[in-house]
Amino acid sequence: MFFILLSLFIACVTAEAAGGEESALLRLNDVPAAQAFIDSSEVAVIGFFETDEARGYKEFLTAAKQMESLSVSVCGEKEVWAKYNITSDTISIFRKADVHQKHLKLSEAKTVDADGLVRFFTINNIHYLTEYNQASAVGLFQSEVKTHLLLIANRDMSDFNKLKEKLRALAPKYTGKMLFVLVNGREKSNALVLDYFKLRSRDLPRIAIYDGDSDRKWLMPKGEISTERVQNFCDSYLRGDLQKQSEAETSEDKTEL
Repeated sequence: MFFILLSLFIACVTAEAAGGEESALLRLNDVPAAQAFIDSSEVAVIGFFETDEARGYKEFLTAAKQMESLSVSVCGEKEVWAKYNITSDTISIFRKADVHQKHLKLSEAKTVDADGLVRFFTINNIHYLTEYNQASAVGLFQSEVKTHLLLIANRDMSDFNKLKEKLRALAPKYTGKMLFVLVNGREKSNALVLDYFKLRSRDLPRIAIYDGDSDRKWLMPKGEISTERVQNFCDSYLRGDLQKQSEAETSEDKTEL
């Protein structure tokens, strides 16, 4: 931990010394600093640019400025490039939730503009617990991890934040196996999600699993949403026990219209 903090501190000092528009961005000068940066965030973005005059560099800075909640850095050191198999100017996203790396090779991009890069960042901003919306849905369904554990809850309920933090704390246990997704039942654009699980807003909160490969779904039986119950639900799916049940058995509480 001390080594990680020291590496990030050195990188921060380097960034401050750079000055100008990019002063808020870390400049990674060696492999330990790059690895420490990646390890420090659920989602980390590195712009691998050979020079500050490279195609897309200014657009990258502009997009990064708009994504203040995202950890973004720049790197021109070829030693670091080699570590991550980078051969040309590339914008890379490193995600922990599905152990995934997404690389945008700028030489292969037809156009490079700040708005397009913001969309690229937003789509691929997949965390241990990702809130479902039109942009994140693209990234979620593009992931190689096809199983989603959903917390479907109304944002205005009293224990919403408590449930959210409970699921976020559990999610790392299922890294690379399941993506944990938060669905706000009050959001009109999420009505199709509720319909798919045959739920109404008044039925919430509920926990569900969606298997993208088989297009099957399961609802955790009604009751307290405790860490232990959710973990047992996830484990029953991973063991294959849940798949032996019919959807009817796990959707016993259909709401009358």
